[in-house]
Amino acid sequence: MTKYSFVLLTGEKEGFLEQLQELGVVDISRSEKPVDSDSSVMFHKAERARKTLEFLEGIDYSKDADAEAIAKATVNVEGDPVDFIEECRTRLAELHIANANAEKQLNARRPWGEYDKKAVDGLADLGYIVRYYSVDAKKFDETWGELYPLQVVLNDGKKIWFVTVAPKGESYSFPVQEMAVPEGTYAEAAAELAEIKAEMIECKAGLLNAKDYIPAIKEACNNDLVELDRYLAKEAGQGAAEDLVTVFTGFAPVENDAELVEAFDNMGVLYLKEEAVLEDNPPIKLKNNWFTRQFEVFTEMYGAPVYTEFDPTPIVAPFYLLFFAMCMGDAGYGLILILLGIAVAKKWINIAMLKNIGPIISILGAGTFAIGLVLGTAFGIDLSAAEWYPQAMKKIMITGTIAGFPAQMILALGIGIFHICLAMTVKAIGYTKRFGFRETVSVWGWLLLIVGGIATGALGMAKLVSPEVIKWIVIVIGVVSALGIYIFNTPGKNPLSNIGSGLWDTYNMVTGILGDVLSYIRLYALGLAGGMLGQAFNILGGIIVGDGISVINFLPFALILLFGHSLNLAMSCLGAFVHPLRLTFVEYFKNAGYEGKGKEYNPLTKEKNN
Repeated sequence: MTKYSFVLLTGEKEGFLEQLQELGVVDISRSEKPVDSDSSVMFHKAERARKTLEFLEGIDYSKDADAEAIAKATVNVEGDPVDFIEECRTRLAELHIANANAEKQLNARRPWGEYDKKAVDGLADLGYIVRYYSVDAKKFDETWGELYPLQVVLNDGKKIWFVTVAPKGESYSFPVQEMAVPEGTYAEAAAELAEIKAEMIECKAGLLNAKDYIPAIKEACNNDLVELDRYLAKEAGQGAAEDLVTVFTGFAPVENDAELVEAFDNMGVLYLKEEAVLEDNPPIKLKNNWFTRQFEVFTEMYGAPVYTEFDPTPIVAPFYLLFFAMCMGDAGYGLILILLGIAVAKKWINIAMLKNIGPIISILGAGTFAIGLVLGTAFGIDLSAAEWYPQAMKKIMITGTIAGFPAQMILALGIGIFHICLAMTVKAIGYTKRFGFRETVSVWGWLLLIVGGIATGALGMAKLVSPEVIKWIVIVIGVVSALGIYIFNTPGKNPLSNIGSGLWDTYNMVTGILGDVLSYIRLYALGLAGGMLGQAFNILGGIIVGDGISVINFLPFALILLFGHSLNLAMSCLGAFVHPLRLTFVEYFKNAGYEGKGKEYNPLTKEKNN
């Protein structure tokens, strides 16, 4: 990044910031949140429009029970579209509650049918009380009619609804719990429900028609965000010379230097240009290829790198893909994810939570398909035991045991060891670049001890090096590592203090590394669990089929497989999303020394993402 310091008269700052927005590449240092009441009003106005857009874009009444009536209704959007939409949403929420209550009333009154409510109420004037009851048909006793005058209103074979009439003031006892008195007739409840539904149709039609205003709302929202951005930048300027002069600090990518220098010279603004340094807290603009860029979202979830840190995305991308695929562990599910990603990217499926992530879904699906073939599972079927599966494909599978342990578990632990060693290597190189070798001797000591020890052990096991050479390598690694870890770990301090610090670091490293490596067993466990659950549903389907598929057993067979594998796919996707994040955010970032406290590049522009 290049740092620019602008000095201009206070009265010129509004026009200057507008020109920067036209350029669209200069990130003026400013607050990301409202700083006063005016900016708060701007922020909430833009946020209100953004939420309205999210709601409008998700509206689809094509599958609504009243879809035809909604499509035919004509409701004009009056006044401000955002106000109109919010009023419709509020009213629709109220109507949903009213509709539920009205349906409840309709069902409660249905057994009593139509009756003259005035005539029934008139019995009270004559000194009689009408009581309402409902019992199971099997529990109804005909002799109850001998206790009080009784009239059966409805008998549907399962329940019986009836009323009794008794004089007021007399002692009354009946062996059945009395029901609440109907608040009205069935026709009245039906009319109320119809009125509510009609108003709901009107509200929905209004919201559907309001979708025509999406472009206008987007433009208004963008303008509000642009205005807010400029206001925050203006407020961030530092006044000088009794506020006659304002100083702004901004940053822009180095590749834009030539065009910006020419633009600033043409604007006639006084500016200073210099290379940005860590102390300036410059913003971060990640630069990745198409594949790696799909995984930047995970880096952003944790936090952007500080200015002198390495961007972890190029390492996060392939490992997250590998971890996700191993947690899924099923080639069949991988194919489904590939197709789902394509459908989302082509907008054949319009689900708000999947918006703009179609490519990464397909990438994760492709990885899952490939790893599923290596692990030998597809839709819960053990491909290694399937006679119909090609022998050539079985040769690439990882099956069997190593030293008595499942080979796939050993693979997961091996990947974990490599991942942590890579993290420690990145930490050593990154810290040396940021702080210098003298301050990172301890880090290099641990890297040499762990990575060198693993490499030496591998050479010895493979018998590529003689035992005598191995012995001297171990001695050299041990001595050099010990000096770095216990003697030179904190330059300038007392050696005894360094030894104490090194021992404490040793305790934390040993216990931490062991736990970190064991954490990678989840890659094996989740894949195994998903495969076993898928296999269980296949067995259930096989039990239903029996000796062969027939017209009678095909439907339950299909339902079991469809429901079972859909459930397993959803659960596997959830686990495969969360656990690789943990391995990345905890195991990798911790051992890589990644801070993630950087500030994302946010230039002043005329176009803001809504």
